[in-house]
Amino acid sequence: MSITNPHKIDTAKLDSILESYGSKKSNLIAILQKVQEEYRYLPEDALIYIGTKIEGLSPATVFGVATFYAQFSLDPKGKYEIKVCDGTACHVRGSMPVLNAIKSYLKLKDGQMTTDDGLFSLETVSCLGACGLAPVCVINEKVYPQMTSDAIKVILETLLNGER
Repeated sequence: MSITNPHKIDTAKLDSILESYGSKKSNLIAILQKVQEEYRYLPEDALIYIGTKIEGLSPATVFGVATFYAQFSLDPKGKYEIKVCDGTACHVRGSMPVLNAIKSYLKLKDGQMTTDDGLFSLETVSCLGACGLAPVCVINEKVYPQMTSDAIKVILETLLNGER
């Protein structure tokens, strides 16, 4: 099987990742995690490549694993991954106005989850496990407690200013 677009992925990098995990199918999830860490998502060509390189796997199996687990994304993620908790405590304490403020500030259209410049990705999650700090946002693993619409705008401005 050939790779549909070899310019999208670095096969040497993928080979290095595969070698570090012994190219074992039992390590598929760890391999996919490492690939996603590298690309900030799982490129289709990388999944096909992995499916042809690991004995006992097929590209279809690799796609199945990648789409089964919520931790994996087949769509490119931004440099800053924003997660807004909408669990019960966060929802009751105002997570939706925070989410709407982010969408508005970043000019995200309905259904759009990543900004056109690739800097920000936004997702809503069911629970971040920080109910006592509600409403909570997480940006690249950093927790922002007791978030408000105004506070999230300041955080986003600070991140944007750091990019200029």
